[in-house]
Amino acid sequence: MTSGLDRMTGADRFVGQSALIVAMDEVGSVVDHWRRQYDPVAPSVPPHVTVLYPFLPLDRIDDAVCTELTALFAGQSAFEATLTGCARFPEVFYLRPQPEATFQQLTAAVHQRWPEAPPYGGQFDTVIPHLTVAHSGDAAIHLELELEIGPLLPLTVGVREVQLIGCGDSWLELARFPLAGV
Repeated sequence: MTSGLDRMTGADRFVGQSALIVAMDEVGSVVDHWRRQYDPVAPSVPPHVTVLYPFLPLDRIDDAVCTELTALFAGQSAFEATLTGCARFPEVFYLRPQPEATFQQLTAAVHQRWPEAPPYGGQFDTVIPHLTVAHSGDAAIHLELELEIGPLLPLTVGVREVQLIGCGDSWLELARFPLAGV
């Protein structure tokens, strides 16, 4: 499984689209070197776990949508997430965030409110939360990354907000929505 953000080869393919993410800037020192080499969204999107992609087209996002997102996320508790290990999809090397179920609940809450925006366009039966480090089907690269990053895990990050990002010339942050307890 890969996300639309993960498969992006040029921002122009995604102009007008949006996504909801949990940014994890704190892990940048561990993954940024590799993301710059192997993740095409690294220049404009921080290390993150996707909550929902694709979300709504940018032309549908207005004050009313942002007000609803504010209320929705204010009803979700802030939490600690721990990147516990390395894993792979066929073409993606990623870090596993725990508690997985909490990320899945965030996704489900947004999708329940906007059923026209299924996670990953409805391509997958199960959403697997992940922090993408590299796009490559090369097993040697995956092994190198696991040997370099694996010993640095676990990494714990406070999840306090969800970001709305949109793609114009590149991906840009549009809004932040605090979780309850922040």
